[in-house]
This record gives sequence, structure tokens and C-alpha cells, in this order.
Amino acid sequence: MNFNLPFKGTWAALILILFAPLAGIRAQSTGGAAASAPAKIGVLNVRNAIVATAEGKQAQAQLQSQFAPKQNELQNTQKQIEDIQRRLSEGARTLSDDEKAKLQRQGELLTRRLQRDNDGLTEELNAAQGEIVDTIGRKMLDVLDRYARENGYVAVLDTSAQGSPVIYGSSQADITQDVVRLYDQAYPVKNGGAPAASTPKPAAPAPAKKPTP
Repeated sequence: MNFNLPFKGTWAALILILFAPLAGIRAQSTGGAAASAPAKIGVLNVRNAIVATAEGKQAQAQLQSQFAPKQNELQNTQKQIEDIQRRLSEGARTLSDDEKAKLQRQGELLTRRLQRDNDGLTEELNAAQGEIVDTIGRKMLDVLDRYARENGYVAVLDTSAQGSPVIYGSSQADITQDVVRLYDQAYPVKNGGAPAASTPKPAAPAPAKKPTP
């Protein structure tokens, strides 16, 4: 299950994360050498970092389990529609007009139900994912702040943000894995076990075509 939502709250405007002028602070403790050190700028893929944390993986598995029954219902409705389409196609010459009309009505009712239920599931899933992203994102911001200050970064760019200004970022500037590692240390999963493997987001069934005689 992938997190494909815009960040809420604190993360809504967090494309560029600026920190206090570290050069002056470092100069006070280490002398004038730090003041002349080049400013360090890092890049962080916030979306990937959130999903890669143990807490993020656990949350994905929980969402998968929570929404699996509704996803199965959608798939069953889709199969019923496909069955009606097949019966109409195979019986184009043998079914009576009344039988065709009855199947047509059943197919239209199922199609509307599928669309309604699919929209509802998508809305619920998006809301649940948004809460997870917001919760983990806020805590990750604290981890990132400590990491940047301790390692002398004056700015960190989010490469996953829409309209990100980052055109190029070297692997040496990418701190995503470091932030994930520190996050897992600061916020271990509560059950103490190995985090669940990442699971794909249930794919919503393609909109069914209305049965045609």
C-alpha cells in the first residue's frame, strides 16, 4: 500500500526546511574554523522515508487488513457485472427481450453500486493514509531537525514534494536512509517484532461498462 497523498498540517508547506545559522553556532564552540566551512545542503525523499520506517510498514499492513473485506466486496460486485455482460453477449440471439431487459437492469444497478462503494472506499482509504502520513511526518520532522543540527546541515530539500526545486541531488547529499534509521531508533514499533513487509495498495477495480444486449 503506497502513500500517495499530499502532506497535511506541518508538512503542507515543508518543501524547503531551513535551520538556524549553524555556522555561527559552531564557531562559538569550535573556533573560527567552523565559520569558514561550506554550508551543507541535504536532500530527503520524505514520502519514501515515511513508508520505509518500521512504523510506516506496520501501518501499511494494518490498512491492508482493515480494508481487505471491502476490497473483496468490490471485486465480487465486479465479477457479477462481468457475468451479466457474458450472459448478455452469449445469449444475444437466444434470450427473450424481457430476459435481456432484466439482465440489463441488474447490470446497471450493480454498476452504480460498484461506483458508489468504490468512491466510498477510496475516500476512507485516503483519509486513513493521510492520518498516518501526518502522524509519522510530524515525528520525523523532529528527528530530521536533530540530525541536521548535529551534522551541520543548513537546509534539507524534500525531493518527493510536488514542484520540488531539486533538479539534481548526489547520493552523498541524500540523507533519507539515515533519517529512517534514526526514526526507527527513536520510535520502535510497539509490538517489538519484525515490521510487516510493505504491501501494495489494493487496486480499485476499473469502472465497469454498462451491460449492453
